[in-house]
Amino acid sequence: MINGKSLSRSGKSSYRRETAVGKTGMVASAHPIATDAGEQVLRAGGNAIDAAIAVQFGLNVGEPMMTGIGGSGFFMVYHNESKTTKIFDGHSQAPKAAYPEMFLDENKEVIPFRKRSTHATAIGIPGILKAMEAARKEYGTKPLAELIEPAAKAAEAGVETNWVLGDILKTYAYRLGEHAKQLYSPNGKPMQEGDMINKKDLAKTFRILQEKGIEAFYEGEIAEAIISTIKEHGGFMELSDLKEYQIKIDEPVWGDYKGHRIASSNMPSAGGTTVLQILKLLEDFDVSQYDVKSWEKYYLFAEAMRIAFSDKIAFSGDPVYSDIPLKGLLNDEYIKERQKLINWKHKNEKVDFGNPWDYEKGQKVNVVRQPYEPERELSETTHFTVVDRWGNIVACTSTVEHPFGTGIMVKDHGFLLNNELTDFDAIPGGLNQADAGKRPVSCKSPTIVFKDSEPVLTLGSPGGPTIVGSVFQTLMNVLDYGMDIKEAIEEPRIFNSTGSLIGWEAGVDMNAKGELEAMGFNFGDEPFPIGNVQGIQIDKETGRLFGAADSSREGKATGLDS
Repeated sequence: MINGKSLSRSGKSSYRRETAVGKTGMVASAHPIATDAGEQVLRAGGNAIDAAIAVQFGLNVGEPMMTGIGGSGFFMVYHNESKTTKIFDGHSQAPKAAYPEMFLDENKEVIPFRKRSTHATAIGIPGILKAMEAARKEYGTKPLAELIEPAAKAAEAGVETNWVLGDILKTYAYRLGEHAKQLYSPNGKPMQEGDMINKKDLAKTFRILQEKGIEAFYEGEIAEAIISTIKEHGGFMELSDLKEYQIKIDEPVWGDYKGHRIASSNMPSAGGTTVLQILKLLEDFDVSQYDVKSWEKYYLFAEAMRIAFSDKIAFSGDPVYSDIPLKGLLNDEYIKERQKLINWKHKNEKVDFGNPWDYEKGQKVNVVRQPYEPERELSETTHFTVVDRWGNIVACTSTVEHPFGTGIMVKDHGFLLNNELTDFDAIPGGLNQADAGKRPVSCKSPTIVFKDSEPVLTLGSPGGPTIVGSVFQTLMNVLDYGMDIKEAIEEPRIFNSTGSLIGWEAGVDMNAKGELEAMGFNFGDEPFPIGNVQGIQIDKETGRLFGAADSSREGKATGLDS
């Protein structure tokens, strides 16, 4: 910090807006409209589940390029009274007409990513509304209409374009379909920071949901508008796909690290498993012995990510459709075997997927390698988290996938439809091939950390595969380096998947960068923000809550004391 302000990766953040302390409640999200909506619900006596639902609707208003009711999410709930942790899995699902070769052209060649990700066949059945409604019915205390009200009012008032949306429009306006262009790029000129956006169509949709419930979205007038729009754009989703969609209620994937118990998202989100696998790979190396900006730390992070992502790409899928070697991936003996790939001398060219099936029974499947697609942008997404006075916690990562999803806006209803089916493998044959009714692999990693069976930290991030990098590094900054949650979020991160190219944030030590380059790693030409972490730290001794939002967007944390 300098003079009480964080050194923002965007240059446009406010430390005071991004951090908060409270005793009876905390909300952290990537947009003030959403955080304010959650705070309003908490102050009105709602619990964390109620407030988180209000936050999600608020994000549809303030971050429409990242999330919305036309998308999906993993809504993780820790219920303090019953001491249970559940994931209300509202992940998108493939319509009945989906098939394994759906992203190949007539010559069996992969359709270019930009084309297939902005076509209506990329739209998965949206699940976030059903996930939130299931959580509300089980744990919530407020009617849905009350939880939508703050966002509905914000939409009716119109929304000022912030720098985040303005910057994304400069780069991704090409993804906008006809109706979205009319709203976000009228007369061919993308909205700029400070411009007001009319959200009356979205407000109308929210009012319908208030009056008729989410049934209107899945089998009523909104459903009919969704299908009509999809059909106009050449898609194959039917009304029956929406009506028959059912969420899953999942047990988290659990792991131990440095005396803490960690719960994160389970398959078909590979994020949680990959985060835990990286932590297990690194635990024996005692990373805290190295300076936080040392080459040794970055080297360990880079190789651990390469090892874990090699497994993630090969062995992740929808467990309803295939056996997933989850126990094998996290088996201690398998981890020991994978640790041998870290040689301390150079980037190990032999890093590839292992054989976790040796450590559990299961049906082995083919591993089908996918082509490298340089035009494939990182998905955007958003994360938010809430803690209430009763000790309940919600951590939710939700999305429309890539910026603006498909770019297809439901006519006269003001919300965008996702492109989540492009998370399926384009070349079929592996665990993650497209199929009717199947859920594509995700990297979403909403996470809650426990110490002595009590929650002490919750966090998550957007960013497609970079979610994993953002989450595990922030966790280690807290658990290994003893940082507070804001320091942990702002410490510069790196990311790589299976190759040698490392993405990096401004502030990474240049000497450490040079050491890794000498070891065979390549760095991108310019730094860029990796993820956007929102988190809450819980001090059990004092009862205080510490909330923090990442400076890479216009995030806001708000704490309550009464």
